[in-house]
Amino acid sequence: MFRDQLFEHPGRLFVVAVLLMLFGVVMPFLMVIKVVESTFFLNFLSYGSSTLGLLLGIISLAASRLGQKKREGDEEDRYP
Repeated sequence: MFRDQLFEHPGRLFVVAVLLMLFGVVMPFLMVIKVVESTFFLNFLSYGSSTLGLLLGIISLAASRLGQKKREGDEEDRYP
């Protein structure tokens, strides 16, 4: 079920990935300029969100490409 929704709307997943990556960049910046106190939890949360955002972005781009191939009916073997 999740896979079907992923292939139908990979743009949503890409937006979530971008937001996670932005959080992973903005939070360390705010910690460096001492707007937010740097804690062990926030450090790992920002690292994890950045990494997860990168992985979700790659997955959404792959899902987008697979969805395009599925819609185009590109079933021929390009490399015989």
